[in-house]
Amino acid sequence: MALLRAAGAEVPVQAILFDKDGTLLDFVYTWGNWSEQLLARFSHELEARKLRPIEVDSDTLWGTRRSADGEMTDYDRNGPLAMGTVGELLAVLTWQGYRSGLSWAEAKVLARECASYANERLAQGRTVKPLEGVAAFLAQCRRAGLALGVVTADETETALEHLGWLGFGHYFDVCIGADRTERGKPFPDMVELACGKLGLPCSRVAVIGDTNGDMRMAKAAGAALAIGIAGPDGAGAELLADADAIIVSYGELAVLEGES
Repeated sequence: MALLRAAGAEVPVQAILFDKDGTLLDFVYTWGNWSEQLLARFSHELEARKLRPIEVDSDTLWGTRRSADGEMTDYDRNGPLAMGTVGELLAVLTWQGYRSGLSWAEAKVLARECASYANERLAQGRTVKPLEGVAAFLAQCRRAGLALGVVTADETETALEHLGWLGFGHYFDVCIGADRTERGKPFPDMVELACGKLGLPCSRVAVIGDTNGDMRMAKAAGAALAIGIAGPDGAGAELLADADAIIVSYGELAVLEGES
């Protein structure tokens, strides 16, 4: 069994489960882009119908953060874009469409159509990039004989597509999206399902994520270690209240082979 070292903690593990967005890939680069495409398209369609515009800005709607010049630079790790499923995000947008004058049914259809548009734009550009150091850490885990998995609020098919774009698909033995369980984060269901597929007890598995929902999911499942990834210079670390260890880069993690 390998030893996983993280921020002073050292725990024997047989597998690591990763959140995807903000943990394996740069959250703002992918989902910041996606959310802006989605909202711009939805707003355009409201304008074309001569309806009231959405009354809140994208930061308020999604939980994103911008610099003084308007560039999206960060996100609320407890906010809807970071923690919500695609279905939940579209429900938020549907509500805004209803407030602007669409029927609920019309707003639901429009939200889905705009999401399809945003997905297509994302696919055209393969708009993903890995967090610094993640590829080397995944390779290190594999050399140590660890099983690896993904547990994400995204849908499974989309998650697998993103992992393929990153060139990471071959590292992972299992990928569990929110569509594979009745309850998503912070409930333990995704960790429990992933561990079941790996044939391992949750107590021998570490979980790495960027939101406290990931940490609570890990704790609820009885995982060996819940590791939170904060932003640059520790931004958002205070929101990872249930983490056993907090890091800002993969350089702070190490896997020692063959320990018992």
